[in-house]
Amino acid sequence: MIEIRRAGPGDGEALGEIHAAAWEAAYAPFFEPAFAAEAVLSRRTRWHERITAGPETVLLAVLDGRPRALSFFGPSGTRPGLAEIHSFYAHPDRWGSGVASALMAEALRSMGDEGFVRAHLWTLRDTPRSRRFYAKCGFAECGTTRAFDFGDGKTLEQVEYERAL
Repeated sequence: MIEIRRAGPGDGEALGEIHAAAWEAAYAPFFEPAFAAEAVLSRRTRWHERITAGPETVLLAVLDGRPRALSFFGPSGTRPGLAEIHSFYAHPDRWGSGVASALMAEALRSMGDEGFVRAHLWTLRDTPRSRRFYAKCGFAECGTTRAFDFGDGKTLEQVEYERAL
């Protein structure tokens, strides 16, 4: 059974575990090992503050009693009037389980309830799994790309996806 709810102050550790495990599986191969290890560690600890820091919404999907996926979204900082999914991660031990699809459906519904009519997100060009997932959820590439530095001084190309809500 999948339960989806807003994350609360006590969920920081669970959110950090999901983010760190998914980021390590999907992104660590793009970086030097020392930088990747540091990046994974920082993702374990940043969620306590994010839960209450701003206007963004953090949703948590719980599968069989265990937190397994997160969605972090809010008003776009670059596209006025659009919602932006800033982070969307499922724990790799539940990839393919349907938990991410259920969470995305609820996130999109929540964005619509907040008055947004369109949403966008950025993902790495060289992550075919995430790109297939976003396309399956109704997102389409906009044709916009950007160079993104995760903090190691090297840029990776991201592609932008968008969809109606």
